Amino acid sequence: MENWTIREIKKEDNQAVAQLIRSVFDEMKIPKTGTAYEDPYLDFMFEEYNKPRSIYFVVESEDEIAGCCGIAPLENSDSNICELQKMYFLPKTRGLGIGSKMMEKCLEQAKSFGFEKCYIETMPFMHAAQKLYKKSGFVYLDAPLGCTGHNSCPVWMLKIL
Repeated sequence: MENWTIREIKKEDNQAVAQLIRSVFDEMKIPKTGTAYEDPYLDFMFEEYNKPRSIYFVVESEDEIAGCCGIAPLENSDSNICELQKMYFLPKTRGLGIGSKMMEKCLEQAKSFGFEKCYIETMPFMHAAQKLYKKSGFVYLDAPLGCTGHNSCPVWMLKIL
């Protein structure tokens, strides 16, 4: 995939982002209960991330949304901890280094918002994602932080920013 850019989400991206996230859930057979799939704002990502200390990015290529990821304060936690949220990519974008660039952009933004730590939850079978997280400096935790409502995600990781 060539000629891709990472940019902030726009309101008109809402439908494409929700469709992308749902398609990755279907493709990878990720449980829909107790995960981001059930988040009530999945169809309104622009509005959800149009809040203080929150931002959501999309990867765009040839007028198509091909990936996405965001940063927001971790719910029910210390104000210095953010969460890397809803990082999903279409199959054609994987393995090209785009995820690393997206991670870099999100973590830079988290630092600029004043966060000191970044938390993430994922599924045990998402090995490529965990490899990216570890490469980016995340370490495994023995228990979850905050209260994301994603009780079907049993892998928790944290990075000191």
